[in-house]
Amino acid sequence: MLVTGIGGMAAAAVSFATAVYDAANPARAVSAAKGEAVDTGRWLVTINDATMASVPPTGTKPFEPKRFLMVDLDLDNRSVATSNAFMNLITIRDGQEVVSPKPVYYLARDKWIASEVNPNMPEKLIAVWEWPTDRPEPDKLSLSIGKQIYKPRDNLYGAPNWFDDGEAAVVELAVSQAAETTEQ
Repeated sequence: MLVTGIGGMAAAAVSFATAVYDAANPARAVSAAKGEAVDTGRWLVTINDATMASVPPTGTKPFEPKRFLMVDLDLDNRSVATSNAFMNLITIRDGQEVVSPKPVYYLARDKWIASEVNPNMPEKLIAVWEWPTDRPEPDKLSLSIGKQIYKPRDNLYGAPNWFDDGEAAVVELAVSQAAETTEQ
């Protein structure tokens, strides 16, 4: 019994020390290139391009002049259920706060706000941030793509679900200017 107790305490101490070390030294996110598919667990994400424009993807010019940062991406839902959990997937990594911290996602095919993405049916989307007027337009952009893990049984409810698990990759890309086309 004494040996079992000492062995159990040693295993607990090693487990605790490993958890503390991993928390203090998180793994660095992988750098991904423009056009490279990133596996986030639940999603397969490909960042294609970034542009600055004064007109959102709908083509309707806003009443007050605004600037929009638009990122073209491909998104593939790899889970078994239709989901809109991609809304928190991509963030700008530049240290400054953007007016709208979460982008609005538009379907590239019909230029309207995206809702849910079906499994195994890749969609082309446009993530749009309203860019603050007091900040200069960026020449390049660093985007962080989050990742999720699936747990067949979570610790709180004992139910299956997807959970955020840090950062899957960072994509650096140049920002171009969009040709302006508007509806009156």
